[in-house]
Amino acid sequence: MTTERYQRGWNKLMEVGGGGGAAERVIESLKDIAPDVANYIIEFAFGDIYSREGLNPKQRQLLTIASLTTQGGVDSELYAHLHGALNVGLSTNEVVEAITHCISYAGFPRVLNAISVAKRVFEERNVKVETSQEQE
Repeated sequence: MTTERYQRGWNKLMEVGGGGGAAERVIESLKDIAPDVANYIIEFAFGDIYSREGLNPKQRQLLTIASLTTQGGVDSELYAHLHGALNVGLSTNEVVEAITHCISYAGFPRVLNAISVAKRVFEERNVKVETSQEQE
């Protein structure tokens, strides 16, 4: 039985996760070992938190990227949310600037790691990185 909370979360996950099935693969990979975790992601993270009013999807993804960058060691989650950032309309420059902003708070090693993950996402999606210097 699908609850309204689950459906709201699933819809939001599909909005952020975009096409290509990445979000579905993450959820499916949890079904045989940790189905409750899959439900928590859908119902709590996306059904409750991501569906709140007050921030738009771009703002939420910027916050998520910054949080994951500062944590470090969460490359797979950062990878997924960098795709999500592009799916909701953030530019490559906005993504890079969000990561760069974390240097003062998390240090160069974590920022360099996050930039490396972003580079991989951009290359996979064949999107051009427009730096802030190019915009001037």
